[in-house]
Amino acid sequence: MTDPHVASHEQEVEGRPSTGLLSRINAVVARLGMYLSVTGLLVIVTIVFYQVFGRYVLNSSPTWTENLALVLILYVTLIGAAVGVRDAGHIGMDSLLVMLPDHIREKVELVIHVLVAIFGVAMVYNGWILGASVGTVKIPNLGLPEVVRYVPLIASGVLIVSFSIEHIIALLRGEEVVPSWN
Repeated sequence: MTDPHVASHEQEVEGRPSTGLLSRINAVVARLGMYLSVTGLLVIVTIVFYQVFGRYVLNSSPTWTENLALVLILYVTLIGAAVGVRDAGHIGMDSLLVMLPDHIREKVELVIHVLVAIFGVAMVYNGWILGASVGTVKIPNLGLPEVVRYVPLIASGVLIVSFSIEHIIALLRGEEVVPSWN
């Protein structure tokens, strides 16, 4: 048996897709972000396999593999999380939202997207401050500056702000943000 609140919400959400310039750009950026995240995940698996192979078969574990895998994990998770914000793959309270009347639900959704955007701004700001504080320090065994660990935090924050703005505009226009994986 279908809940009437859920059924009416699903019909309403299936409004016209958002086709603005920001939506078109964000769809491409989100798709690129996921391709990069999946590629990064494959590279991490390859690096870890090489580390295990070196340790147990060659009896000489490469020293750089662990640090590089840790840096790549930051890129994969943070960029993937940002794309999850656009495609509504993040943790949500949909079960509570569908029980609210339409006019209240839309306001709550707007507040949620504004709060997520503020969180994205905080990510950018703090990533910038932290990255600047360690800009001259090198990552052991890689020789890369420590700042490369904070680049994905800043990039993810920028993406989260952009994706949240897209959702806010779509809500105000009565449109739906179509996930980039459709």
